[in-house]
Amino acid sequence: MKNILHYNVIFRPEREGGFTVVVPSLPGCVTYGKSLKEAKKMVADAIEGYIASLKKHKEPIPTDEENFFTSVDIKKNLVHA
Repeated sequence: MKNILHYNVIFRPEREGGFTVVVPSLPGCVTYGKSLKEAKKMVADAIEGYIASLKKHKEPIPTDEENFFTSVDIKKNLVHA
């Protein structure tokens, strides 16, 4: 196994402030930080804990080595309100 594992994460700004962070390749791995800096630290901690649990239960450890994110734009008039 490589020394560095790669994970894509999604930072969602919250109305009340701070950021919720989701790790799509690790189902249920979600955390929050009051600032972007704190959110980055919290997601690293959450991923490490998730991986520790997978190892403890002898489950495979997924990564995003070959996955990537991009955006797709959809015209608003195509979305039903």
